[in-house]
Amino acid sequence: MTKWVLPAIIFLSANSLYAQQPGPLTVEKIMRDPKWIGTSPDNVFWGTDNQTVYFSWNPDQQLSDSLYAAGIKNPTPVKTSAADRGLIAARARGSYNADKTLLTYSYQGDVYLVELKSGKTIRITQTTAAEINPVFSFGGQQVVYTQNENLFAWNRSTGLTTQLTNFTTGDKPPAEKSDLEKGNDQEKYLKAQQLELLAVIRDKKAKKDAATAFNKQNETKPLRKLYLGDKKLDGAQISPDGRYITYQLYKEAGGKNTIVPEFVTATGFTTDIHSRDKVGGPQAAIDGYLYDREKDTVLPIVVTDLPGIKDLPDYSKDYPGRDSAKVRGVLVNAPLWSDKGTHVITDIRSLDNKDRWIVLIDPATGKVKSLNRQRDEAWIGGPGISGWQINTSLGWTDENTCWYQSEATGYSHLYTTQVVSGQTQQLTQGNYEVQDVYLSNDKKHFYITTNEVHPGEKQFYRIGVNGGKAERITTMQGANEVSISPDEKWIAYRYSYSTKPWELYLQPNTPGSKPVQVTNLAQSAEFKSYPWRDPQVITFIARDNQPVYARLYTPDPAKRNGAAVIFVHGAGYLQNAHKWWSSYFREYMFHNLLTDKGYTVLDVDYRGSAGYGRNWRTGIYRYMGGKDLDDEVDAAKYLAEKLQVDASRIGIYGGSYGGFMTLMAMFTKPGVFAAGAALRSVTDWAHYNHGYTSNILNEPFTDSIAYRRSSPIYFAGGLKGKLLMCHGMVDTNVHFQDIVRLSQRLIELGKDNWELAVYPVEDHGFTTPSSWTDEYKRILHLFDNTLLK
Repeated sequence: MTKWVLPAIIFLSANSLYAQQPGPLTVEKIMRDPKWIGTSPDNVFWGTDNQTVYFSWNPDQQLSDSLYAAGIKNPTPVKTSAADRGLIAARARGSYNADKTLLTYSYQGDVYLVELKSGKTIRITQTTAAEINPVFSFGGQQVVYTQNENLFAWNRSTGLTTQLTNFTTGDKPPAEKSDLEKGNDQEKYLKAQQLELLAVIRDKKAKKDAATAFNKQNETKPLRKLYLGDKKLDGAQISPDGRYITYQLYKEAGGKNTIVPEFVTATGFTTDIHSRDKVGGPQAAIDGYLYDREKDTVLPIVVTDLPGIKDLPDYSKDYPGRDSAKVRGVLVNAPLWSDKGTHVITDIRSLDNKDRWIVLIDPATGKVKSLNRQRDEAWIGGPGISGWQINTSLGWTDENTCWYQSEATGYSHLYTTQVVSGQTQQLTQGNYEVQDVYLSNDKKHFYITTNEVHPGEKQFYRIGVNGGKAERITTMQGANEVSISPDEKWIAYRYSYSTKPWELYLQPNTPGSKPVQVTNLAQSAEFKSYPWRDPQVITFIARDNQPVYARLYTPDPAKRNGAAVIFVHGAGYLQNAHKWWSSYFREYMFHNLLTDKGYTVLDVDYRGSAGYGRNWRTGIYRYMGGKDLDDEVDAAKYLAEKLQVDASRIGIYGGSYGGFMTLMAMFTKPGVFAAGAALRSVTDWAHYNHGYTSNILNEPFTDSIAYRRSSPIYFAGGLKGKLLMCHGMVDTNVHFQDIVRLSQRLIELGKDNWELAVYPVEDHGFTTPSSWTDEYKRILHLFDNTLLK
């Protein structure tokens, strides 16, 4: 029987009847407002005094976080005043001059300059318009900022403000015609005849032309208009010497967006939410330009000669007869100048994301020289490398040497290239990832975060700009998210372990230094009253002999019930078999509840997960539900063969990508999983977004093979076992339409071993405790009633 279930609403809060009552875990307890756990610090940043660290925190369990401060001399956290918070944050986002004696920042739409030694503050602007993004230029003598998309410069010596750009919408108008060129053919003939026959007409024209020439010679030259046409401006910035302006232009793609109805509203009327488009829709290319203020010229950044710009992807061999090679569209990212403006580089990515080029731009011609090309027949990505939702790590170690990250060896590592000679050096190497990079102020060292110790750890190191042995600075097992003080003498970092939510620590920025704990309220007394398990991070061997990392929860032998549950985390680029506090903290607590009941629980970092290098990252290319699902099936085999689990009593569940995987498991692997709970699941990849999906599956109309074998809706006829599906009705990420289409497919196929619970007020990530509670009570009921029989 097909069931559509609307969950009953359950009102719970941190002060509900369950608060302060230790005892067995229940779904109602663990799915309350997360404040019951405690509160962790977040958004850590340093003050300009190099002595104070700021962070968001909520130890009093208020409606929202407040800004707290802790000092080097006195690390006790103190709540800042509401009046100071905006200014503190604005200064932290500001820009320093070269020797870090001056700071400029934007606050409430105006620009300020601070002399750091004296503390003197100068207000540069006071207008009704918003001035933002101030930086130092012209050798540090002027502050350049943005107002209404145009750049202005304020001279520190003279106090004069000068407009530097004049961006103008629309196309450049045609040149104005002379009097003789105006009119129709008859009028032009008569004007020419008058000039030919009458001296008085010729004299008048000569005087007028002379006056016009004199006025033009003596008038102030107008600021060149930079016409945008039908495109939009993005990322205008000035070179350090003030000569060049670089900017990008893009045209909105204009693809069709999906409408998501919101049914539960304050007005009583349904509201339409204009959500994202679907994969394969028109995409916006971004072109780069250089404006030479000295020569008053505008040049496009020329990309047509990039090496491999016309290369066809390998998958095109599956579709013979397609169009021949042509110049691919690209995204030109914001150029980056060396400190003195000697050279300028940028990161360019092909729209199909098969190529990424680090290029040197010639300002005189707009042409580019490729310094590094990374080609990936799957898709470009990995830590610090441009790609979907990933920022590029890119910079200069000196006037002639740039640095960047590349997966050339199969893992994201740090490289430098001498831009004139092209000589390249790899600074880090090994079967681990460099996950974050910061260049020291003196440009003699890099500070890097890597998972060299273990794929499930994040540790902080210092390494010279010419390579060598890295010095480890953080020591505690788990993860360390580091923020460095402006003078680089101190670090503040959020630290967590598998069983310990994030806390804030301070220590000197040197190896062997002792950390000082700043916060100690990430765990409430009630949370601490339960003996939370430290899940073992294990590996098992997949069918292709690759080690697969997973988190394992094992029950007490006396409680072992012979059943098991496999959890499938979501995607994007995510890892969960690690040694720090998981973003899936609700699931972590639920796994403890299951283990208390005697279940064995396994949480697998399947192919496509973060942390394990390029081959693991791209293991799902053109086949989602292939190697990744094989890893889950091999996990089930491991449970049965090594951990005394009954192979006929294994369940699987997960949300988003984990929901998709659950559907593929229940549809395509009959008999492996007796029950599955698919939450907010992608059911047809042709209906998901472009940025994520096109990387992995290309486009539906260019690679239909990949979409057909990767989309659960095509395999719904294979459903075996009990299936629960849960979905929010205002999901703007994986649309509710996805699960409705699959439900109709199951109805037409005559399947009766499934049910759907819908949540009328929930987006992709649930926010209401009653919804979380209802969802996980249903999941627990599914497993208990299917796997324990």
